[in-house]
Amino acid sequence: MPGHYLFFVRDSLPQPAAHLIQTVQCANAAATLGYTTQLAYVDRGPTAWQPWRWVNPQPRPVDKDFARFFNIQHRLELLPLAMPWPIDRVQHRLTNASTLACKYYWPLHLADRTALVHTRDWNFAKAALNRGVPVVFECHHHTDQPFEPALATHPLLQAVVTVIDTVRESIIRNGVPEKKVITVPNGFNAQFLARHPAAAQAWRDHLLSQRFTQLVVYAGALHEFKGVDLLLEIAPQFPQVVFALAGGPVGRQDYYRDRIAALDLNNVALLGFLEQQDLAHLLQAANVLAHPHREGQAATFTSPLKLFDYLASGTPVVATRIPSLEHWPLAGQIAAWCDPEPQAFADALGRVLAAYPRPTEGFTPDYQALQPHSWEARIETILAHVSAQYRPQLPVEMP
Repeated sequence: MPGHYLFFVRDSLPQPAAHLIQTVQCANAAATLGYTTQLAYVDRGPTAWQPWRWVNPQPRPVDKDFARFFNIQHRLELLPLAMPWPIDRVQHRLTNASTLACKYYWPLHLADRTALVHTRDWNFAKAALNRGVPVVFECHHHTDQPFEPALATHPLLQAVVTVIDTVRESIIRNGVPEKKVITVPNGFNAQFLARHPAAAQAWRDHLLSQRFTQLVVYAGALHEFKGVDLLLEIAPQFPQVVFALAGGPVGRQDYYRDRIAALDLNNVALLGFLEQQDLAHLLQAANVLAHPHREGQAATFTSPLKLFDYLASGTPVVATRIPSLEHWPLAGQIAAWCDPEPQAFADALGRVLAAYPRPTEGFTPDYQALQPHSWEARIETILAHVSAQYRPQLPVEMP
């Protein structure tokens, strides 16, 4: 079908949120595969006041800062949708970003040039269906609200995609026909496969000293249920190890900075949010990567992006056994699984640190095992569930 493969997020970019990283990686993968792909998002920047941007939104190429932030290539087109004050600042239906995106930008500027919509925003998906444009809708969390029957069964709703079977079951219970709901795990960024020994060594030189000889890295949100407190609890057992925590907004960093000080831990470093390119280097610098997720509601649906990128670094991973990862496709690549309890994690970490000495040039990933789980492979799997007549067309190469 002619037209763009359009991804939409009702957020501004770039931002360090997992759902936004996931969408950007999917859009980048579609562009890498050769599809004419645009990523539309909310732009509240200083030029959002310019009237010509409201009446003629124009795509722009990925700039170097955006590419570095998400560690992507430059084939994707960005389509910022200008939304100046009072959009989302004044609480009213007419000043809501969803209203502006779905009632103005979509029908007047986007619909006629779009072949397929791919989004996690149900309001935008509904607008596309009502305009007669096919949709791939991503739903990664349990939902208690039934889907509108007319839309859930709409012939143009090509697929509802989730990343774990437990969420798939809840989507089906809430009205989407089983044949439309598919489970496709997240993927890894192929850029993480590139080796960066000098940059990795620079991280080790920065974080380690004669006193500290090994580096354990956690990357992700800074919350207790993610296992951050577990790492703080076991850190005193490893006086030779620096535990580096990468991620989290400033508020959560401040909270854990106070916790680290209160516990008098001198071997835990808070690094803050890192751009994806810098994160790739840090993961390659580590001796072990930690995934210490605790039990609880989130453990029934989480499908962590970081686990894929962890494995792409090649560095050994210690992970806790949680329900959502029981059938994770790359479970066999994890160096050690353990129960989601502090001492069990400490024991597993100690074994892996001893069993996998870090080579000078860093570890090497299992390319063959990873390849079927790239973001590009994920997009190909999803598009295989889209009727041929509705798939975006690849450009025809001239002989």
